[in-house]
Parts: sequence; C-alpha cells; structure tokens
Amino acid sequence: MKRHDGKPIIGTSDDIIPMVRWLLIVAGLILAIVVVGGITRLTESGVSIVEWKPVTGALPPLTQGQWQAEFAAYQQTPQYTQINGPAGMTLATYKFIYFWEWVHRLIARVIGLAFAVPLAWFWLRGTIPGGYKPRLLALLALGGLQGAVGWWMVSSGIVNDVKVSHFRLAAHLLVALTTLAGLVWTALDLLALKRGEPRARVPGLGIAALAIVAIQLFYGALLAGLRAGVVAGAGWGSWDAWPLMQGHFFPEGVEAALVPFSDPYFVHWFHRWWAWAAVVVLIMLARRIKSKHRPVSVAIHAAFGTQILLGIFTVWSGVTLWIAVAHQFVGALVLCATVCGVHALGRRPATGRI
Repeated sequence: MKRHDGKPIIGTSDDIIPMVRWLLIVAGLILAIVVVGGITRLTESGVSIVEWKPVTGALPPLTQGQWQAEFAAYQQTPQYTQINGPAGMTLATYKFIYFWEWVHRLIARVIGLAFAVPLAWFWLRGTIPGGYKPRLLALLALGGLQGAVGWWMVSSGIVNDVKVSHFRLAAHLLVALTTLAGLVWTALDLLALKRGEPRARVPGLGIAALAIVAIQLFYGALLAGLRAGVVAGAGWGSWDAWPLMQGHFFPEGVEAALVPFSDPYFVHWFHRWWAWAAVVVLIMLARRIKSKHRPVSVAIHAAFGTQILLGIFTVWSGVTLWIAVAHQFVGALVLCATVCGVHALGRRPATGRI
C-alpha cells in the first residue's frame, strides 16, 4: 500500500500482522509466568534462591558442591531457620522448591528477550507504525520494572520474615498483569490500524470495568500473600466455608488495626464479595458489545463464570494447589477478556486512512 506520493505506508498488513503475533506470544508467556508464579507461591518456593544473578543465574547448580552452597545460603533465611529446618528439610526437598523459583526466573528472562529482540528488529527495519514507539518502550520498561519488583519482593522474605511481603507480592503480580493488559490492548490497536480504524478510546463503562477488575486482582494478590485462602475453613460443599466464613457472613476475628489491607479475614471476605461487583460490571460490558462483538461478549461471560466457580472450589478444597493455580490463571484471562471488551466498546468507525 502506498500514499498519494508513491511512498510506502508504514503499518500495512505485511508489517502489522507479525507485530500482533509477537505481542500475543509475549502475552502468552506472561500467562505462563502467572501460572508458575502461582505454583511458586503455593509451594513456598519464592525465597529458595537468595541472590539475583540476571546472567549467571540462568543456569541451575550443576554439581553437588554448587547445590550444597545454594542450600547453605538458603539455610540462613528465616523460612528455613523457623519452619523448614525444624521440619527436617533435606537437600532433595530443597531442590524441589529451588526448581520452581528457577523456572519462574527463567521464564522472566525469556519474556525479556522475547520482547526486546523483536522490538529492536522491528525498530531497525522501520516497520513500527507512527505513535507506537513510546508505547512499546513503556511496555519494555514495565518488563524491566517487573524484574526489579520481583527481586524487591523476594528480598523481603530473606532477612526479616518467613514469607515475602504481601504488599510486594501484590505489586509484583499487578505489574505483570498491567504489562499483559498493555500487550493485548496494543495488539488490538494494531489490528484496528490494519482495518483503517483510529485507536480505541476508553469510555466510562470501560474505565469502571477495568478499575473494578483491578481492585479484585489486587485483593486476590493480597489474599495469596497473606495465605488467607484457608481462613474460611474447608470442606466440599460446606456452607461454613462458602458463602459463609466459619458460619458467619462477616468473619469473626477481624483486627481493626490491620483492616483493610493486612487482616487475612477481611481481605478474604472483601475479595469474595467484591467479585460480584466485578460480575455486575462485566455483564453490563458484555451486553453493551453483544450485538457487534458477540465472541468477545461470550469470552467475558465464560471467563468470569469459570473464575467464580474456581474461587469457590479453591476455598472448599482448602486451597488445593492445582485449583488455586487455575484460579490465578483464569483471573489473568478475565483481565484479557475485559481488555478485549473495553477495546471493542471503544472502537470507532474506519476513517479510510492508516
């Protein structure tokens, strides 16, 4: 495609589709790291590696001596001295938790390369459409911030506490999910550019949907960091565990000094009931786009419906690992579906220009 003066237009189909695929591949990798991050948290593996080595840390210990050195460093942490050491942790058990934290960091490195290298390639070829370079650089910066926040989170559990700070864990997860949302939105904008449409706006309902879902995700992260999933009790089909909490609508034992962000009972209670605010706004969003974007509408309903069920099953099961991890994964899919819905709502007619 060429302009009226005969020069090629940057942003034609041949340029845009490879960029969209690249962004969606990176988004898929972020979904993968969200899953592994959930496993890492639930297996208490996060502080098993007590140093951050961006390059040399890509390789795990290869000799018995290296494993002994890593284990010795971990034995200085409060998690080992107060919990795992007295429980009789062996080197074999340590290797298990080391594995999950190492995989988590390895995927983070892969994400960095998977974004930065193609970005440089598209940049040097001059195929990035006008106005998108700052946004792509911002996404790259978010990726770098994610690594820094990840180490900031891990460091909180190495010296003073047996677990990482729940606030830092929430920051770590939300930076990842913000990056995920940015990747999906940018890919959708590029597809709109391919169709000759202007960039989508974010209408009022879209702002409300994104804000309510963000609050829900934030409280979900706090709940995970506080290990608050089990405070309601457990038992398949037990009303005392859901919708009640230990037989009450509002849980007993809430400490006023810790509300609203640090009391595990309140955080759990708020997360389970704020979910219905998210359901209401997502139903409104899905209905608004149903006539023109039915597949997106269906995806929104499927995502939040599955997420609600997984949340209930997580509580009833006493936070069984695979159910809890699925709950975190589908939470990220709810965000993706919400972004797609808001983008669909904010789309404007084609102008005939690229």
